[in-house]
Amino acid sequence: MADRVTVIGWDGSPLTAVATAALSAATLVAGAAHHLALPEVPAAAERIRLGSIDLAARRIAGHRGTAVVLADGDPGFFGVVRNLRAPEHGLEVEVVPAVSAVATAFARAGMPWEDAQIVVAHPRTLRRAVNVCRAHHKVAVLTSPGAGPAELALLLDGVHRTFVICEELGTAREQVTVLTSDKAADHVWRDPNVVIVIGSGPEQQTTSGWISGRHPHGVRGWALPSDAYPDSATDPEGESPGLRAAQLARLGPRGGDLVWDIGSGSGALSVEAARFGAAVLAVDSDPDACARTAAAARAFGVQLQVVHGRAPHVLERLPEPDVVRIGGGGVPVVTAVADRRPERIVTHASTRDEAEALGAALTGNGYTVECALLQAVELDTSVWTERERSVVFLLSAMRSDLAP
Repeated sequence: MADRVTVIGWDGSPLTAVATAALSAATLVAGAAHHLALPEVPAAAERIRLGSIDLAARRIAGHRGTAVVLADGDPGFFGVVRNLRAPEHGLEVEVVPAVSAVATAFARAGMPWEDAQIVVAHPRTLRRAVNVCRAHHKVAVLTSPGAGPAELALLLDGVHRTFVICEELGTAREQVTVLTSDKAADHVWRDPNVVIVIGSGPEQQTTSGWISGRHPHGVRGWALPSDAYPDSATDPEGESPGLRAAQLARLGPRGGDLVWDIGSGSGALSVEAARFGAAVLAVDSDPDACARTAAAARAFGVQLQVVHGRAPHVLERLPEPDVVRIGGGGVPVVTAVADRRPERIVTHASTRDEAEALGAALTGNGYTVECALLQAVELDTSVWTERERSVVFLLSAMRSDLAP
């Protein structure tokens, strides 16, 4: 095993005295091509071009001598430190950090970033990174080949965003470009780069600045009463908060998810799913319902996309969902949604016959189905008499290949 392993971050500025001393003593140096070309790398040292981190870690573990790993930015922030410290490699490392690429990108843009979400985009995680960009006002994306600005822009088709693209930060070829997302796919971008994705509308302002990446203010709680949403009184098919709570609990929307809310109505469920951090497509055939949903999103300061159209036909052009709430449309809509293979589907019925038909359609399309009869009674607490009663069959379905 290597006698000593030092990970040095490099942000394009001159190496510190500590980093230079560690590098001068190295008998093995691992890094990208531009790292290995640094004049401080000893000529006699063994050099490893970083491709597979696991392969490099095995080489380092078997080396007798002093090893140095060079990495861009802060290697402890979405960097190589986690991989090198993995139990299977048994490496204990010392870290000499540098300014992270994210911090540098926001500095170049002249923007604060304690309120930003930060994601890593690889080809296998690109869709989830895009969903975070759909759901939040400010996102920094650490890109990779095959999951760069052009690919982000293509998957954000129809969603207006501003891109701040920072190429080759810290080098002589550094360049910062600001353009709208619909223009990003028309360019070829140099790696490595960081993309700051800014949503529409004004930047959220908060004076509570005590936690990063969050906005812990506004209305507390979820499954809020219907009158918390603008124009809820004009929604003839508004669902009770109790039903909405049960639907959300079974959907489990989270960051990186794309939620379809088919039949958004007042927009209450769409907004609450967005408040959990998920990206939301709110679908309704009624223009007034679309307007209500858009108004609710503005009132609660969440980013979501409203789609006017009738299901199931409108669903054909939507990006792949993770979880889906179906507010109406019967068996044809349930079948069309099941064909897109989301992880979970939640819907409801007013009669047992309707519930059985929906359940059979879900089961026949490879889903494991549960059904519960929910009854809610609203009381007038001034006299403790019944004010309103609702009874509904709640169906929740999980793909059979994912069910426990």
